[in-house]
Amino acid sequence: MKKLLLIVVLLPLLLSGCGSKNKQKGEDVTEIVFWQAMGGPLGDALGNLIQKFNETHPNINVKSINMGNYTALSQKLMASIQTGNQPDIAQAFEAWTSNMAKGDVLKPMEDFIKKDPNFGQEDLDDFYPVFISSNTIDGKLISFPFNKSVRVLYYNKDLFFRNQLEPNQPPVTWQDFRKYARILTKDRDGDGQKDQYGTTFKISAWQFENLLLQAGGEIMNEDNTKALFNSKYGIEALNFITTILNKDKTGYLTPGYEGQKEFTASKVAMYEDSSVSLAYMQRTGVDFNMGIAAIPVYRTKRNIISGTNVVIFKTKDEKKEWAAWEFVKWFTDTAQTAWWSEMTYYMPVRKSAIKEPALAARLKDKPEIASVYDQLNYATYEPQISEWFETRKYMEEQVLEKVIRGILEPKEALDNAAEKIEKMIKKREKEKEEDKIELRG
Repeated sequence: MKKLLLIVVLLPLLLSGCGSKNKQKGEDVTEIVFWQAMGGPLGDALGNLIQKFNETHPNINVKSINMGNYTALSQKLMASIQTGNQPDIAQAFEAWTSNMAKGDVLKPMEDFIKKDPNFGQEDLDDFYPVFISSNTIDGKLISFPFNKSVRVLYYNKDLFFRNQLEPNQPPVTWQDFRKYARILTKDRDGDGQKDQYGTTFKISAWQFENLLLQAGGEIMNEDNTKALFNSKYGIEALNFITTILNKDKTGYLTPGYEGQKEFTASKVAMYEDSSVSLAYMQRTGVDFNMGIAAIPVYRTKRNIISGTNVVIFKTKDEKKEWAAWEFVKWFTDTAQTAWWSEMTYYMPVRKSAIKEPALAARLKDKPEIASVYDQLNYATYEPQISEWFETRKYMEEQVLEKVIRGILEPKEALDNAAEKIEKMIKKREKEKEEDKIELRG
């Protein structure tokens, strides 16, 4: 009787516990699938944030799936759209978003904002303007900024000091950079061979874009139908690189991440790369005082942001769409974007994030970093067309590589690239017209 009485007393509690467990496992939980391509310390930081979101949102579960890299992510997204099996959320570059928006498979972010009483104009005004404009396609706010970076100048303060340069005054202009690179290039052991260089370059379309804009040029015209990078400003941008490499001989080419390794080994004094490179350098270790500053400028401070945005795919399940929006809204809120920036050195997407304790402490400790964040006030973005996404690789292999190695003159190489992208654009426009005629027929 005592055993039976105990079972009767505990049964409601046991059933209650099972119900709670079932609810947590999925009865009232909306699961959303997120495709991303974050690896290393960046993937670790993203995983921590997703775990925190899931813990603080008991009715939503974000299932994160890593695709390895952006190329694989792009291919799998395109394939999934063709079969109607796309994820709920995914990272996407502007050019991808533009194509997907035309295919009517995305749920615009502005659709959620219009109906969300907890997100309004005040929130939008807190985002850096470049992130709103770069995610707006054909007048609609389609996507939201996710992992955004700027280019940064890293420099060895110890080498600056040893060469009578002020450690807390990095080069600010192109002219300064050339001057510093000459001072920092040394044959330290007197054997006739340079064993310390001012800088190193890797073949980078992103760097060329920044140099082009700083010189006063543009990538494309306003409606992205005509190339403008093959102007005198594009030639100036290429000449800046080739002068340092081939005339001053104060820098050299390095493939992939070799330049980063050469910098951390104190073989080069200045190294330009993504703001995110710091997350990797800190993981491998740096045994000197490292300076971090904005990239040197010329006629303007304009620069190109890099990195992906996040998109939400249409589904027949409205609960999934709103759950996806809740995650995007949470991830880009002040506290989370500040933490994301602190852990990864991606840029915070909101202006208010700079006042968060972690970032405020970083600026106090290294005040020169303020110039890195300030670049967001002068930032713009790449053309929102797939043709530019394809041309970037051509630009690296057939323009930058060949000009640096003296195979082609800057004007000829740039004209070849301009002709290529304009042909692709005309082909796309012709196909659109043919499709319209076919529909009318």
